Amino acid sequence: MADLIVTLLKVAFLAVLWLFVLIVANVIRTDLFRTEPVAANAVPKPSESSAPPRGRKRGRGEPRVLAIETGSQAGTRLALVDEFRIGRAPDCALILNDDYVSGDHASLARQADGRWVLTDLGSTNGTFVNDVRVTVPTVVTTADSLRIGRTQMRLET
Repeated sequence: MADLIVTLLKVAFLAVLWLFVLIVANVIRTDLFRTEPVAANAVPKPSESSAPPRGRKRGRGEPRVLAIETGSQAGTRLALVDEFRIGRAPDCALILNDDYVSGDHASLARQADGRWVLTDLGSTNGTFVNDVRVTVPTVVTTADSLRIGRTQMRLET
């Protein structure tokens, strides 16, 4: 009888262990291959029937470029549009090929008053402004340093 109980405990432990492994694998798969934003305030995908958003004129001194300073794409300069997503997913405007970047990692959007707001979209490893983790939408300026994964960026005029 004792042998039967020990065997059942071994089988139960093995089943719990495999359940844990499957849950971890699912979390990793979801993070790597997710194509939908996880945050409610994420930038919506433009529909084919909608007209392109009307942009307003930018004033002098407003950031126009996102310059990548370090990482695999160092030296790249990206012209800023009103809103875009950053991550590893193929539908992101800025695709960062970095193991520390989530599928939909962050979004950068310009407000009506011309200020740029960086929002973390529930990333695993976080989004940082001046080495402080972003937990709420954060206004960024040309004086700020942005870091996503191993990639360091800066807004430039």
